[in-house]
Amino acid sequence: MSVQELHGITLESLLTRLVEHYGWEQLAQRIDINCFTSDPSIKSSLKFLRKTPWARTRVEELYLATQFIN
Repeated sequence: MSVQELHGITLESLLTRLVEHYGWEQLAQRIDINCFTSDPSIKSSLKFLRKTPWARTRVEELYLATQFIN
């Protein structure tokens, strides 16, 4: 799956799924950004990720690399 294959998946659903899978602590270990380490929430993280292309790309790449068990 490539970043183009994320078409149709909202950033909110992608982030929510990562948080459910890893939890905030493990997510912060994988992607070291403040919005995951300091009082994390979906809302504040979305605000940051929408304004910060490099961070959004890292989140999308982690999503694509994660082996989710349905």
